[in-house]
Amino acid sequence: MANILIKHAEIITMNKQEDIIYGDIRIKGDLIVEIGTSLEVKGDELVIDAKNRTVIPGFIQTHIHLCQTLFRGKGDDLELMDWLRKRIWPLEAAHDEESLYYSAMLGIGELITSGTTTIVDMETVHHTDYAFQAIAKSGIRALSGKVMMDRKNPDAPAALQEETAASLQESVDLLEKWNGYANGRIQYAFSPRFVISCTEPLLREVQSLSARYGVKVHTHASENLGEIELVQAMTGMRNIVYLDHLGLANERLILAHCVWLDEQEKRILRDRGVHVSHCPGSNLKLASGIADTPGMLHDHIHLSLGADGAPCNNNLDMFNEMRLAAVIQKPAHGPTTMDARSVFRMATIGGAKAVGMEDQIGSIEVGKKADLAILNLYNFHTFPSYDVDPISRIVYSATRADVETTIVDGEILMHTGRLKTIDKEVVLHEANLSIKRLLLNTPLG
Repeated sequence: MANILIKHAEIITMNKQEDIIYGDIRIKGDLIVEIGTSLEVKGDELVIDAKNRTVIPGFIQTHIHLCQTLFRGKGDDLELMDWLRKRIWPLEAAHDEESLYYSAMLGIGELITSGTTTIVDMETVHHTDYAFQAIAKSGIRALSGKVMMDRKNPDAPAALQEETAASLQESVDLLEKWNGYANGRIQYAFSPRFVISCTEPLLREVQSLSARYGVKVHTHASENLGEIELVQAMTGMRNIVYLDHLGLANERLILAHCVWLDEQEKRILRDRGVHVSHCPGSNLKLASGIADTPGMLHDHIHLSLGADGAPCNNNLDMFNEMRLAAVIQKPAHGPTTMDARSVFRMATIGGAKAVGMEDQIGSIEVGKKADLAILNLYNFHTFPSYDVDPISRIVYSATRADVETTIVDGEILMHTGRLKTIDKEVVLHEANLSIKRLLLNTPLG
């Protein structure tokens, strides 16, 4: 691990004052140890000249499915339940160890090259150890877990239907192997798919295990009106009320979507400190709806951002999610709603709070982890730069092509556009072979 000195940068700190400064960042090991101007080179530091460059906290995406990256383009133009039943569940059921590994690597490569340094990932039922292997090799920071599906469902393939005890035991085994791995860069999160797929005994035990091990629970809720109707028919309650009834609604819970909430559910989210991952690209493409993020922010509900999976987006690009999160609210709520800074907060320090690491990541401050991205905004589509809020430039004008360097835990994962931990040619080749093999084993083929 080289010590690094980044020189002459515009630095978007996202500290409590949201300072924007011009100067240098010294990284020693995995930590930021000094921020200042005209810092002198010490010893054998690697110097990165960031003149005309902008350094930002690495993006934190709080809802990703690496296991689905291979399915990009295979789930287009469907609503959620048809998307799951007709495409995603059959494809997930066909996964083997190798295909899951390369699906994860394909997604991670896209994430690193677009400036994302931390993800909250939900895998499929089987072979999750291979996704963890990809995460470990790539260097990205992640909370991940095997998906849990123990409720008998005639619409789900047999390969995705588990016994309750087996699902719980496999989850605990993975947790005990991977939680805290790589000096804490990898953490485990229990990942029941959603209420429709999980029995009450499983969900109650997940709540107990989450408390015992002190780890997050990551699931979906209130994404789609049809889903909510099914939950009400099964439980007699709306999604969030049911999760609260089980004791799951607390600060360890990360809920993806929350598009359709009533006032009681909003109060529960606020009062229990639940974290909501807003996924605007996925919600629009699956025609699920538009979450009331202005209302949630007004009600002091914790918000962050995620791209969801490649077959419902169809990319994992935080720049796209930030822009969408801002602009989709403005026709209904006015042009000042979901301003650039609010959205950028969700993409950085908001994500850090969701994963319980706001004291370590999400901002550029001395003593925090060196999880950074360096952007080249010296270009036609981001100029003029004079007297323009740098955060506005990032949210409304920048693209993932502007990311030059990505650093996680003080390790350079990409520099000047070249990946250091992933062999792009191998991953692209193996991804094509893998999806071809999966399609031969599903009705989609």
